[in-house]
Amino acid sequence: MRNDNNSKISKIILAAKKLPCFTLNDLAGLETDKTYLKILLGRYAKAGKIIRLKKGLYVVKDYIDNLEKKGYFSHYLNFLSGVLCEPSYLSLEYVLYRHNLLTDVPFSFTAVTKNKTAVFSNKFGKFFYYKIKDSLFCGFELVKEGEFSFLKATKAKALFDFLYLRKNILPVKEAVKELRLNVENLNRADIKELKKYVAMEGSKKMAEIISNLLS
Repeated sequence: MRNDNNSKISKIILAAKKLPCFTLNDLAGLETDKTYLKILLGRYAKAGKIIRLKKGLYVVKDYIDNLEKKGYFSHYLNFLSGVLCEPSYLSLEYVLYRHNLLTDVPFSFTAVTKNKTAVFSNKFGKFFYYKIKDSLFCGFELVKEGEFSFLKATKAKALFDFLYLRKNILPVKEAVKELRLNVENLNRADIKELKKYVAMEGSKKMAEIISNLLS
């Protein structure tokens, strides 16, 4: 009986290590007893063989180790940001810094979602998600890096999102300037796209913020 259990466990781990992330349901074809699976995964998480990404979502450490050897780990983290909270797209500080629009280095992943504002913490860092109204959930692209795909805001949309979520604390031109954004790295197409989102949002306050930013 013990050998049978070991064989079953080996099959479960072998199947799981091929997946970028998995839930109990993904292993249902190998084991229908979810209570047993929870105990097994908890045991392996304590042993460091499995990493808990959030409640009910896991990845096998061997899978991550293999990605790091291949140099694909950063691609995986971008992919993971879209899995932890769906629907969502990378935006705000995380994207602005990569376009050299933000001076300060962000130490977390930042994304926009239709769902309520949330944060997930795991071994790989903190993932922040900020709610935006459905009509403004746009301006992102499907990006493919290696074997992973994820949604990421354009440069202009990441800037719009960043300012939109702060519009109530940017009352005057000086407050906008204190953000120390590298506006010189926006081209004409970026500015045109940015103004398109301002028109979509429709508030006088956002129009004033963009005007102060670009003046």
